Amino acid sequence: MNNNVTVLELSGILDGIRGNELRREVSTLMDKGTNILLLDLKNVKFIDSSGLGALVSAMQIVRKTDGQLFICSINDQVKMLFQLTKMDRIFQTFADQEEFNRQIITMQNGVY
Repeated sequence: MNNNVTVLELSGILDGIRGNELRREVSTLMDKGTNILLLDLKNVKFIDSSGLGALVSAMQIVRKTDGQLFICSINDQVKMLFQLTKMDRIFQTFADQEEFNRQIITMQNGVY
């Protein structure tokens, strides 16, 4: 299987407006053949309820195309929000892009 990995680096506040943009971006990426999507949240300072909804919608868009969605580089505030809302059970998260590459990309390519 050929993996088409895309890293999307988000920044600022993930709210309703940015959430709508995220849904459109994810849909476009999946239509263009991405099958592994990594959302890098290292520059995201805050996520509100609309932003959480957008992340769930993004996951649904990715799953409809049999793709995989991962998240990396979340700060402590977002990590706490994920735990409180049980999003940490829905999304597989990594400390950073390097950890993602080691654990997912290397395994996908059959190198252990």
